Amino acid sequence: MTVEIKRICSLEFFPPRTPEGVEKLRAARRQLAQLKPAFCSVTFGAGGSTREGTLATVLDFRAEGLDGVPHLSCIGGTRESIREVLAQYKGHGIRHLIALRGDLPSGAGAAGDFRYASELVAFIRQETGGWFHIDVAAYPEYHPQANSPQEDLAAFKQKIDAGADSAITQYFYNADAYWHFVDACRATGIAVPIVPGIMPIGSAAKLARFSDACGAEIPRWIRKRLEGYGDDTASIRAFGLDIVTELCDGLLARGAPGLHFYTLNVASLTTTIWQRLGL
Repeated sequence: MTVEIKRICSLEFFPPRTPEGVEKLRAARRQLAQLKPAFCSVTFGAGGSTREGTLATVLDFRAEGLDGVPHLSCIGGTRESIREVLAQYKGHGIRHLIALRGDLPSGAGAAGDFRYASELVAFIRQETGGWFHIDVAAYPEYHPQANSPQEDLAAFKQKIDAGADSAITQYFYNADAYWHFVDACRATGIAVPIVPGIMPIGSAAKLARFSDACGAEIPRWIRKRLEGYGDDTASIRAFGLDIVTELCDGLLARGAPGLHFYTLNVASLTTTIWQRLGL
């Protein structure tokens, strides 16, 4: 008898800031809903700058029958402000969140009561017990601020030891980096699911900007191919679809527990990859 492995395939969005953005997300959400994702996460913003937008967007997803999952970042937040957010989420019956350190908002003088995501995870468990399923971030190519792979792995283990249930990685295009990271985690006793983060490629310039900011590596051959297409958007998208679909297919074939797509509030690329994979 063949046992079917349940994949956790999910989508990520950001709260829109303009009326046009609201309409764009509404259209994307309705198209992507047809994929029946396990959940749809919504980012929180630096220092909680989009906190109200996060909850509103999550509730919009839930109103349409999708499992909306809020991100919660702690940099710039106090224990009281985070306690208030957790109470809000509980009040709406939300049982799943993604706990992150987050980045300092520009010009911020104080970092708040939390320095690390592990402290946030411990605080959530202290305040709410087992109410929330907690996801945290993982970095197969290592956090850009980590001094060494060993330090980064230790920081990740602290988040798991503090009570995280599973993890979602930064996006990557080198599958070996993911599998080496997973092997290193297993060797240190980390047994939680580590779901690969997937970034579809729709714009070479945008991808380069994101990757430079977050430390995700674009393999040289991919960067050169993208540069070679110049302003040929159709060729960039076609190449990106092939590359990312192949990456996802290989990850799932080797046993990855699922995929988490960074949609950037756009439906077309994620939908095409999802359908090509037969998810």
